[in-house]
Amino acid sequence: MEGAEEAAHMGSPDFRVGGRIFATLASQNQGYGNLMLSAEEQSAFVAEQPEVFLPITGGWGRMGMTHIRLGAASREVLTGALRAAWKSRVEKNAASTRKKRIPPPRR
Repeated sequence: MEGAEEAAHMGSPDFRVGGRIFATLASQNQGYGNLMLSAEEQSAFVAEQPEVFLPITGGWGRMGMTHIRLGAASREVLTGALRAAWKSRVEKNAASTRKKRIPPPRR
């Protein structure tokens, strides 16, 4: 994935694009990877494969943060989910950059 880098967050591997996290292995000891998806993407992944995907509990989960059961995910499913999280982060980064460039309206 273009621009993706591996780094670490609180001692766990993470994956970033544009300096922002889109996936982590912070829950690897419990058998999960974590994906930063939109709430809509999360809903679609969970509905399609509830045995593989589940929302992270609490507020993070309501914002789209999603566990992927690493042992239950095929390589193809994992790759697709990572690509979706990467794409979502790229789009958020671009939107954030656009907002910073637009000067506030004059009164």
